[in-house]
Amino acid sequence: MTANPADEERLRRWRLVLGADGAGSTGPALAGRDAEMDGALTSLYGEGGKPGGARRPGGRGPAERAGGLGASAPSVARWLGDIRRYFPSPVVQVMQRDAIDRLGLSTLLLEPEMLEAVEPDVHLVGTLLSLGKAMPETTRESARAVVRKVVDDLERRLATRTRATLTGALDRSARVGRPRHRDIDWDRTIRANLKHYVPLPDGGGAGTVIPERLVGYARSDRSVRKDVILCVDQSASMAASVVHASVFGAVLASMRTLATRLVVFDTAVVDLTDQLDDPVDVLFGTQLGGGTDINRALAYCQSRITRPADTVVVLISDLHEGGIRDGMIERAAAMRASGVQFVTLLALSDEGAPSYDREHAAALGALGAPAFACTPDLFPEVMAAALEKRPLPIPDTGV
Repeated sequence: MTANPADEERLRRWRLVLGADGAGSTGPALAGRDAEMDGALTSLYGEGGKPGGARRPGGRGPAERAGGLGASAPSVARWLGDIRRYFPSPVVQVMQRDAIDRLGLSTLLLEPEMLEAVEPDVHLVGTLLSLGKAMPETTRESARAVVRKVVDDLERRLATRTRATLTGALDRSARVGRPRHRDIDWDRTIRANLKHYVPLPDGGGAGTVIPERLVGYARSDRSVRKDVILCVDQSASMAASVVHASVFGAVLASMRTLATRLVVFDTAVVDLTDQLDDPVDVLFGTQLGGGTDINRALAYCQSRITRPADTVVVLISDLHEGGIRDGMIERAAAMRASGVQFVTLLALSDEGAPSYDREHAAALGALGAPAFACTPDLFPEVMAAALEKRPLPIPDTGV
C-alpha cells in the first residue's frame, strides 16, 4: 500500500520536532539534510540543554537527544552557520536567543568569529550591550558592525512613517487664527462657528454657518514647535526597548520642528542627546544592568523643561523603582500639572506583555498618564497623539 505523501510529510515534521527519543520507534528515519537539521536542533534542544553534551555542534547524522553546543567558539560558530543554512532568518534569531539563554553562551560572543557567524537582531544587540566593558578591543569593531546592521534595518523600516506621521501631527497642533484659504481646517472651523448658524429665508429648514473665526493649520517652517524628552530605563530587562528608543531618538532628532533629548538611567542618569546623530554611538553609550532610580531620572528631565505646554516626556520603564517611589509619582504629577504631556511606556518592543510594577502603573494611570506596552510600529501614532494633546491610542492588549 502506497503511503500518503501528506502523511509522510506530517510524520517527518513531527520527527524533527520530537527528536529520536520523543518520536519513538514509529518515527521515520532521517537522512541527508533532515538528519543535519535534526543534529542542529538536538544540539540546542536536546535533553538537559547544557553545554558539553554528547552531540558536537556541526556534527552530522542522527544523535541522541543530549543537548550541548560544546565549549569553544569555533564549534558554536559552525553550529550558527548550520542553522542559517537550514532555517529562515526569524527562526534562526529565535534559536540564537535560546542558545544564549539556555546554554549560557554570552561570553562566547566576545569572540570575533562568533560575531561574524550570528544573524543580527535586536535581542543580540541587547546581549552585546550587556557585555559592556567586558568586550575586548579586538571584538568591539565586530560588535559595532552587528549593531550597525540592526540599527540601519530598524531605521529603514521605521523612519519614513515616523517622520510623516509626526509632521502631520505637528502641522495640526500648530493651528493659526488667520489661515490662508488652502490652510483652513474646515472641520474645526465649522464646529467653532455653529453658534453662528443662520436659517435661510424660505429655505425649507436649510441654513448656513457664517464663519466669523477661521481655524487653520500652520504652514511648515523650520522653527521648533515641540520639545520631546525620551527618558529610558537601561536596566537589563529593558534591552530591546533601549535599542528601539535609541533609533527613534535619532529619527526624532532629525526633525527640525522637534527639539529631542535622550536620557538613559539606572541608578545614575546620563544625557546622550549630543550623540543622537548616530544611534550606534548612543547604544554604546548605554550600560545595561544595575539598579533603577526613576525618581532621579525624572528630576533631571524636569530640570530641562522650559516650555511645559509644548513638551512631551516619554518615560520608558517597567516601573520597578529602586529610588523614592513617592517622589517618582509626585514628579510625574507636577509635570502633568504644569502642562507637560506625560507618556509611560512599559516597553517599546515586539516582545509582548512585559513584567512591570502594577502599583506604580496604577498610580500613574490615576494621574491621567496610563502605562502600557507599545510596539515600534505603534510608537509614531502614540507620539502623534501626544503632540496633538489627544487621547493616546492604547492597544487593546495593553497593560
